[in-house]
Amino acid sequence: MSAKAPVKVGDKAPDFTLPAHEGGTISLASVLGSRAVVLFFYPKDDSPGCTVEACSFRDNYDAFTAAGAEVIGVSSDSVASHTKFAGKHRLPMKLLSDERGEVRALYGIKSTLGIIPGRATYIIDKTGVVRHVFNSQLRVERHVTEALSILRGLEAGAGGSSAAL
Repeated sequence: MSAKAPVKVGDKAPDFTLPAHEGGTISLASVLGSRAVVLFFYPKDDSPGCTVEACSFRDNYDAFTAAGAEVIGVSSDSVASHTKFAGKHRLPMKLLSDERGEVRALYGIKSTLGIIPGRATYIIDKTGVVRHVFNSQLRVERHVTEALSILRGLEAGAGGSSAAL
């Protein structure tokens, strides 16, 4: 599936509905309105970089909820894989299964070297507008620090930005 043009700061975040590791489905629209969303796309459950990233989101989860945000992770792994991954690492956030890569394509996330699914984090405000985008396959912990910094700025009334490294 080919990716569309990347979603940028100021764009309306594309809505989607995906199966969640906890059962049922989650749509972006169902979360927006009451909370901001930290939407992070990662390549693979239990891979070294993805585990560091997910555990960093876990370790800062209370700070995200205190900042008024819901954290949602998306990869092409199955619901069963997400359930195992979340249980093994005590992950409190929702993990959604995008097995066909449709949502990744909807957001225009490019693969690394043409084979590794891209890693990107989007900060989406309560109204559904993208306020920050960070893309980096290797700087996994920075996805968390950037997201927290931007959320705190949004609370203070600042705008957003886009970063790619």
